[in-house]
Amino acid sequence: MTTQTAIIYPETDGQPMPDGEYQSLIFRKALTPLENHFREVPGSHVNGNTLLYYVEGDPNQSVSPDCYVVFNITPEALHSISEEGNNTYLLWEVGKPPDFVMEIASKSTKSNDLISKRALYASLGISEYWRYDQTGGDFYGDPLVGERLVNGEYQRIRMREDEDGRVWAHSDALNLALYWDAGDLRYWDPVAEEWLLNYEEEHEQRLAERAGRLAAESRADQEQAGRLAAESRADQEQAGRLAAESRIAQERTARLEEQAARQALETRLAQLQAQLCQPPRE
Repeated sequence: MTTQTAIIYPETDGQPMPDGEYQSLIFRKALTPLENHFREVPGSHVNGNTLLYYVEGDPNQSVSPDCYVVFNITPEALHSISEEGNNTYLLWEVGKPPDFVMEIASKSTKSNDLISKRALYASLGISEYWRYDQTGGDFYGDPLVGERLVNGEYQRIRMREDEDGRVWAHSDALNLALYWDAGDLRYWDPVAEEWLLNYEEEHEQRLAERAGRLAAESRADQEQAGRLAAESRADQEQAGRLAAESRIAQERTARLEEQAARQALETRLAQLQAQLCQPPRE
């Protein structure tokens, strides 16, 4: 009887991230707004720089998108890629490929992104493939390119260029507009009519919220201290009133005792005087 060996799908290929120093900050800037935006959307998942395995039983068949977004997956599929501790995307377990993939340009990855990855993503059925070049086109030839899968082949989404040099287009998969803006990648939400916070803005917002919480806590502490001080003053005033009332009661008791003593003395003097006025007995 033969024992079947469990197939391991590693979280990493053991190789350092290509052009890691160049790409790492750009990667965070590209990924963070999408993570925040889709965090509360049921059945969605945003991740990147992780291995996507697309052939069950063959751990050699994998690809690592810089950024991906997937929608409408089951709780079980979401658990398999986000909560089991194995940071991989097993296509046959999730049940569908990502809906959106984006690659970030760098010197060592540009050819792979433009040719082999593009062909693979199309074969996997990834509906949108975007490429972002911070330099404005030194690596990809364009600052920003979006492609939509039509009949198994990618067709370019028409990019618009504003007078200020911003290049942009709408992503149907994300329902967001992606902008290349002087090297930065920005996301515009046409429903909320606002920009998604970028990495620096989100960090500043967290700092501002923390400062606001600390200020609120400080105000609450000050108000509590004020209430305690007021209660202390009230207690002191109450103690003062009780002490005054006690003194008044003591003085009244002393006066009554003095009055009673005088009355007793006067009664005794009257008795003695009455005795002196009586005639002597024979």
